[in-house]
Amino acid sequence: MATDERVEESSAKAGASRKIIHIDMDAFYASVEQRDNPELRGKPVAVGGSRERGVVAAASYEARTFSVHSAMPSVTAKRKCPDLIFVAPRFDAYKAISLQIREIFAEYTPIIEPLSLDEAYLDVTENLKGIISATQIAEEIRARICAETELTASAGVSYNKFLANLPRTIASRTGFSSSPLRWGQYSSRPCRSGSFTASGLRQPRRWRGWVSKPGST
Repeated sequence: MATDERVEESSAKAGASRKIIHIDMDAFYASVEQRDNPELRGKPVAVGGSRERGVVAAASYEARTFSVHSAMPSVTAKRKCPDLIFVAPRFDAYKAISLQIREIFAEYTPIIEPLSLDEAYLDVTENLKGIISATQIAEEIRARICAETELTASAGVSYNKFLANLPRTIASRTGFSSSPLRWGQYSSRPCRSGSFTASGLRQPRRWRGWVSKPGST
């Protein structure tokens, strides 16, 4: 066995006892605005200031099709998407919803590491529900978030935070991905990101045999 393969397998075995979920709300600020204002639904929306020195804090998926993204100067965003609708941020509303979502997390585990209002890591190794599968927990949490807030979230599952974040990054708008207790990952839809290849596409030789099957985590 090659040295790098031995290192990877050793690392996987060392962390195999942990089950980490990374949850990220999809276009959180913009999605809240579209949820609360039906007239914004289906339209390109940017949360932020529209003035010359304004900056986009969040962009809806409709705006992202025009390559509008967070941290982009508002003048640039408007140039890329002339029909872009700017909405002033309502951080009190976002915080309230974030706390509502964290209450859902707390029903599964007390070990919660918030990264921001719309993102957190959960350690569900010894969860409060007694559920063996971290994948099942992630799916339940996503379903509850959708049912209780009318918002969607993406989730990644693995044995450490770094790998849990990778499959979440390639998850689709309402997608789910898991990275098993070994290298590689499974995605609910064929997709590709950098050097990681998901289900349905040709995998680089060094990753063959390391891609998980649904429900393996």
